[in-house]
Amino acid sequence: MTASETAMTLAFAAAQAAADKKAFAINLRDVTEKIALTDVFVIVSASNERQVHAVVDAVEEKLIKEHDTRPLRREGKGGEQWVLLDYNDIVVHVFHKEARDYYGLDGLWKDCPEIEFVDETDAERARRAESVEGDGEGGE
Repeated sequence: MTASETAMTLAFAAAQAAADKKAFAINLRDVTEKIALTDVFVIVSASNERQVHAVVDAVEEKLIKEHDTRPLRREGKGGEQWVLLDYNDIVVHVFHKEARDYYGLDGLWKDCPEIEFVDETDAERARRAESVEGDGEGGE
C-alpha cells in the first residue's frame, strides 16, 4: 500500500509552505506500511524558535486556504522546539534543528520510502537561470 493521492497533495503543499519560509532538510516519508493512522510524515527543520513558529503558521495557512483543511491536533506550541500538526492523512513535524538531531525522527523512519520533494521556488529560479543563459548564448 502507498500513500493516498490526498495525502500526497497535502504533503507537497505543506512541504512547499515550509520551504517558502526557509525551512530546510525537508524529508517526506510514506509511512503507510508502518502506521495505520496516517500516510505521510513531513519532517522539516528551522533555524530558531521564531522560524519554527513561522513555518507552522505558513503550513496551517496554506492548507486552510488551498485545501480547506485544518489540523485535527496540534502539539508542542509551548517551547517551539518541535511542533506536530496532525491532518489525519499527513503529520507535519516542524523541528528546531537541535531538537531534530536529538530526537532522531529521520532515523526512526528510515525504512519507510522517501518521497522526493522539489522546492518549486528553487525549481523556478533554476528554469529562469537556464532561460537567461540560453538567451544570452543565442544572441552572441
